[in-house]
Amino acid sequence: MKIHEIYLSRCLELGEKALGRSAPNPMVGAVLVAEGRIIGEGYTSAYGGPHAEVNAIRSVREKELLASATLYVSLEPCNHHGKTPPCTDLILQSAIPRVVVGVQDPHALVNGSGIDRLRNAGVEVITGVMTAGCRHHHRRFLTFHEQQRPYIILKWARSADGFMAPPAGNRGVEAAPYWITGARSRQLVHKWRTEEQAILVGSGTAREDNPRLTSRSWWGPNPLRLVTDKALALPKDLHLLDGNTPTWVFYHAGLQPEPLPGVRHLQVSPEEAWPEAICKGLHAEGITSLLVEGGAQTLEGFIRMGLWDEARVFTGPEPLGGGLPSPCLTGHRASERMVGRDQLQIWFRD
Repeated sequence: MKIHEIYLSRCLELGEKALGRSAPNPMVGAVLVAEGRIIGEGYTSAYGGPHAEVNAIRSVREKELLASATLYVSLEPCNHHGKTPPCTDLILQSAIPRVVVGVQDPHALVNGSGIDRLRNAGVEVITGVMTAGCRHHHRRFLTFHEQQRPYIILKWARSADGFMAPPAGNRGVEAAPYWITGARSRQLVHKWRTEEQAILVGSGTAREDNPRLTSRSWWGPNPLRLVTDKALALPKDLHLLDGNTPTWVFYHAGLQPEPLPGVRHLQVSPEEAWPEAICKGLHAEGITSLLVEGGAQTLEGFIRMGLWDEARVFTGPEPLGGGLPSPCLTGHRASERMVGRDQLQIWFRD
């Protein structure tokens, strides 16, 4: 591995620390190197706080070394005023002579202007290093700005013989989840919820499982809860409508929703496809990532329209012998591992 790749790999390690905290800002990592050693490191603070470059520069104790340092950063430094000043300002004020950038920022207010400003000021800027790895790391942010929609992760569990749920008559009377996977897998899902901005289920899952869609089994923020309810027919005593965590309800235009504490209602035209309408609405609100947890009809809608980027599929150890079939994917399986007694496959869309 070449020296630039070594330090950019460290940037990606640092950036992972911002997962679930920095959005809608990207989870950038930055490393400062001088005299053959790392003199400073940083990653993006929670939204509204300093960016990775600022945190890295502030962490340097021997400030005199900045004038001979190389700054490695996984994403192009910003060159505009947002909630914080441009990172290019501080880089130039610090007299850093060389910057290695992992991938260009497609944001309309950046999009190469950060690189251009640094170069025009005499800074050596190196690009094209570990581009694929940096794009994968920043896939949520890049998808949001390049495709004008959130990065979409599908998640479901299936039995050993390929069913998502047993026949309707085999479920209990009370609305509650039917668990196919074990406790370790369920805890992992709660961890995932802390990493994404929003989580979605359809009205059937909301009614039959009465999920909370919180991250109560893992430390971290709850995602924004989303549910489709075309006819506004969901019972008002569901956990999703309890007001404890912000929830958005997508419904057909022309109806009159009842105001509920902590619940926002968003109209969808009856002529619009639901996956597209949801993606458009979330993009307009700055939501960069979405975890779709079900049910089968909702998942298949996103799959059918090609509106997915990643799928996380658990297979439990026991068969059901019938019931609701699991969705089918056409993509490539990137990895497979065991979580307790459950098999977890990660897929990416081609």
